[in-house]
Amino acid sequence: MKITEAKSHTVHYGNILENDEIIDDVLISVFRAPNSYTAEDSIEINSHGSPLIVQKIISLLINNTDVRLAEPGEFTKRAFLNNKIDLSQAEAIADIINSRTSVSLRGARNQLDGLLSSKVHLLRKKLVDLSSFIELELDFAEEDIEFVRRIDLTERIDEILVEIANLLDSYSFGKVVRDGINVAIVGEPNVGKSSLLNHLLRESRAIVSEIPGTTRDTIREEISIEGILLKLYDTAGIRLSNDEIEKEGVKRSREAVQNADLILFVGDVNVGFSDSLSTELRELNPSVKIFKILNKTDLGAKEKFLEDFKISVKTGNGMNQFIEGLKKAAFQDGAYTEKDAIVTNVRHFNCLIKAKENLMRAVETLSKNMSGEFLASDLRAAEIALAEIIGEVTPEEILNNIFSKFCIGK
Repeated sequence: MKITEAKSHTVHYGNILENDEIIDDVLISVFRAPNSYTAEDSIEINSHGSPLIVQKIISLLINNTDVRLAEPGEFTKRAFLNNKIDLSQAEAIADIINSRTSVSLRGARNQLDGLLSSKVHLLRKKLVDLSSFIELELDFAEEDIEFVRRIDLTERIDEILVEIANLLDSYSFGKVVRDGINVAIVGEPNVGKSSLLNHLLRESRAIVSEIPGTTRDTIREEISIEGILLKLYDTAGIRLSNDEIEKEGVKRSREAVQNADLILFVGDVNVGFSDSLSTELRELNPSVKIFKILNKTDLGAKEKFLEDFKISVKTGNGMNQFIEGLKKAAFQDGAYTEKDAIVTNVRHFNCLIKAKENLMRAVETLSKNMSGEFLASDLRAAEIALAEIIGEVTPEEILNNIFSKFCIGK
């Protein structure tokens, strides 16, 4: 039987031949429109996993049929254009492919399952309902008929604004779910920064020495704590130096601080925490969360310091409490669950910002008792901003940019 005549959702065994030579035994799965990934007729060829075999099969298809290589993201783009998925779900597929922890995978999976899409559709429906009343009033402008009281309109817009605000608030956690946390380990030389990194990694990644200034460059490593990705930056000790290499290391340390989501400010029982360095950290990154970690407590503290955690990397004392603190910082005290609609994508975040701004303008329009045309325009702009999230109204250049980031064949 020819594959072109095969029924949908059937699997067929056979050989791929090149000049009567068997390249491989394969299984071919047949999917008929609309019950396929792209909603089009398609087949999948499963061969043995050798890259050479795969390349030979691809070459045979390209050279002997009308088949061509897919553009980056083309399969998912076709699924979107054929209404199999909306745009936020298409983006979730890319996030699933790029997931590096269990939490980021679960967050992407929830978005693909439509948690965010359902929320956006509901908000759009509420806006459409409001707009319909305003448009109806405009049709009967000469009769001066009011279909809904202005105070009721304001209350309903305020309710939508609250829901949008909740989604916007989820972005800080959603960004952590998707991208992880940048954690800068900073402090003066020889307080145990590299030792702390090695302890967290459970391997000897950074050189440890009693000689100050051992770390000359920023070392970047990653760990996962209960599914949250932590990108750790062990920085050179921040101090004045005439050594050109060390000066460059200090410069990179400052850059790591500026880009950090969390700073582990390490001091020890001998020097504590430098006031000047503490001030500099705040100047470099005013809003960042800083944990003050007092190390080398096995030596016995000579005086009291204001720290968040007391540890001894050498003995392990206090490390469990410190890691629990890291978990709470990463999960933001468990503010969200996997059943919540969470914004993880900066494009979605910006669309929600636009919707919020237009709705706030609508509230102002109502408070000034302006003409219904202005109110209808504000509501329409907010609705379009929400529609951009799920791709019902999306400029072509945005679509091209989104799918260009996919790997070929997805």
